[in-house]
Amino acid sequence: MSKDREKVRRLMVSINRIDGIWYHLARRSGVKVNMLSLLFALDDGTPRTQKQICEEWIIPKTTINTIVKECVAAGYVRLLQNGHSREKLLYLTPEGQAYAQKALRLFYQVENAAMERTLQSCSPAFIEDIGRYAENLREEAEKADAIL
Repeated sequence: MSKDREKVRRLMVSINRIDGIWYHLARRSGVKVNMLSLLFALDDGTPRTQKQICEEWIIPKTTINTIVKECVAAGYVRLLQNGHSREKLLYLTPEGQAYAQKALRLFYQVENAAMERTLQSCSPAFIEDIGRYAENLREEAEKADAIL
């Protein structure tokens, strides 16, 4: 196996482990994984459209639409008109913010402790580097689709 291939393999194994840990924490919290993704997406206080959340979190539109309907019915999410666009902006209501904080508490605790430990031995640039790799991977995948 080439050195580059081995690096990609190690990165993918690590990403899969992160996903698995996230899934395990989601099950422990009793909240659906896709619901948690919506809460994470909106918990920073920045309203987003369903389309933006689908693209950023790689969740199918129908799944986000279902979760948004559940959250609107529960009073956790409100929809705002987004200028002249048909896409409405989503934001957490005060009740939604309280629910998100409760649902995400364990995640934030575990993630913050892991990040603190990681930054003791790694530069914060590793985050941008992984993001750059993800963007390059997306671009290469798009090129490959054009070839097929």
